[in-house]
Amino acid sequence: MPVIKEKFLTRKINRRQAIKTAGLAASGAVLASASPLAKKTGAPEKLNFLFILTDDQRWDALSIAGHPFLKTPNLDWIARTGARFTNAFVTTSLCSPSRACFLTGKYAHIHGVTNNITPWREQNTAYLELMKQSGYFTGFIGKWHMPGKGLPDLYGTGRVDRFISFTAVAGQGKYFNCPMFVNGKKEDPRGYISDVLNDYAVQFLKDAQGKNFCPYLAHKAAHAQFATPAPYKGMYKNDKLCLPPEYLDKGLDARYASMHLPMGLLGGNDMEKEERKYFETIKALDDSLARVFEELDRQKILDRTVIIFAGDNGYLWGEHNLIDKRFAFEESIRIPFLVCAPGIIQSPGKNIDAMTLNIDLAPSILDMAGLPLPADMQGASFKPLLSGKNDGWRQSFLYEYFYDAPYPVPGLVAVRTADMKYVRYENNKLPEEMYDLGKDPKEKTNLAPDPGRKIQKQEMVSLLKTLLDKTGYPEKDRAEKFKL
Repeated sequence: MPVIKEKFLTRKINRRQAIKTAGLAASGAVLASASPLAKKTGAPEKLNFLFILTDDQRWDALSIAGHPFLKTPNLDWIARTGARFTNAFVTTSLCSPSRACFLTGKYAHIHGVTNNITPWREQNTAYLELMKQSGYFTGFIGKWHMPGKGLPDLYGTGRVDRFISFTAVAGQGKYFNCPMFVNGKKEDPRGYISDVLNDYAVQFLKDAQGKNFCPYLAHKAAHAQFATPAPYKGMYKNDKLCLPPEYLDKGLDARYASMHLPMGLLGGNDMEKEERKYFETIKALDDSLARVFEELDRQKILDRTVIIFAGDNGYLWGEHNLIDKRFAFEESIRIPFLVCAPGIIQSPGKNIDAMTLNIDLAPSILDMAGLPLPADMQGASFKPLLSGKNDGWRQSFLYEYFYDAPYPVPGLVAVRTADMKYVRYENNKLPEEMYDLGKDPKEKTNLAPDPGRKIQKQEMVSLLKTLLDKTGYPEKDRAEKFKL
């Protein structure tokens, strides 16, 4: 794939005209920033839905979020024609359980995928199944990774129309020439996995012509160990990284970074080199995604297709002397979350500050499709937020992490409000933490031991107990592990 210079169009032209002007989107050109218009004549048409999920892409790894050198024009396009949620979070920062949260609209302690080795429960209901039951052409395309090997029989049992995934490298997949399973049959596509998965998505959209569709496109990128096609290798080698001061002072905490040091996921490279490769992987993905948007434009259905993009968890690059995710720090739990919703968002390009969660995806898609929400879904539909209504929206949420062997991070529960966070570790393996996010957004000062904050800490503990109750957290675990 050649590297194409990005072209930013400012003329108010329709999308298809913009793509023609900018060049082939599949070559990496930027789509126009014009807003989609809902059809104004005749009976209203049902909306289509496309959800795109990336791996380990932290909330600020987007040019529209202000990254100093990473350019993501195609992802930015979703936000410019729709909305960017600036306070989006996962309820658990780990690949498998977070992915199950997106699919089910439930917390990990309810859907049962609590870490990267616990299996998907067949009694779980993915929102794709409900969409199929209502007449949508549905598909899962990409990284499943629950429990890290093997694949569910969602296609063979008729629960989705198309199921495309991989089992290589314990479900992580390979960046090049990754074997795929398409509706249970093995295929051996050649090429870079982001391109391969986007090609499958394009074919899905072609097969869906004349039908309302709802695919779930889950990418491998940008999970370690990072790799890109030749044109992207080294493209950011001269760009300055904004490394956190604690990392520059003391490096990584070996207690928790041991799995990522020279013999681990960093592959013998220093962290700075790997971080640049991480951004190259995201850039290659962004360029490749344009081919999916171009197919929607070719079919002239952009004006009735809701496009939602998110990352499955955040990522620490030296903050708190850590790498990876899992902990409840902001860099670990915050995710990018972008929504283009024609006919629903009246003011394109807006930022929405309300706290949204990965468990909100499933109820939001069902709601925008005009379908009833199952009573056992724990997330909330963000459809009202898209139209500027936030009355009664959540003011706090529960974060949970379950021990994931062999990684040394202990299990934890936490509560986050708009300006405070409280963290409790399993069996007190680490001291409790409390941060004033308004005054201390980098979470440098732990206020939990401060006697002057005793009443405030009691309030946060009480709120944590309330959320554990409300979400159905197992009473035995909270009592024995966290003494709550």
